[in-house]
Amino acid sequence: MKIIVYTKTGCPWCKGALDYMNENKIPYEEREVLGNPAFFEELKTKSGQTKTPTFDIDGTILADSDKDQLADFLKTHAS
Repeated sequence: MKIIVYTKTGCPWCKGALDYMNENKIPYEEREVLGNPAFFEELKTKSGQTKTPTFDIDGTILADSDKDQLADFLKTHAS
C-alpha cells in the first residue's frame, strides 16, 4: 500500500495524522504543499480542493481528512 499525505506546515490535523502513522509504523510519503508549488498543484488536481491533510492511498483520495478518517479507511481496506 502506497500512501502520500499532503500537509501544510502548522496544520494541527496534519500533525495528528502524521503522529498516528508514525505511532502505528504505517509507511508514507509526506508532501508539504506550502513550500512546494508542484505539490500544491498536485493536491488540487487530485482532490479538487486545497485543504490538508489529504491522503492518496493507492489512488484513492481522502480529501480534507483527519487521523480518525484515515484509521477507519485503513481498517476497512487492509490488505
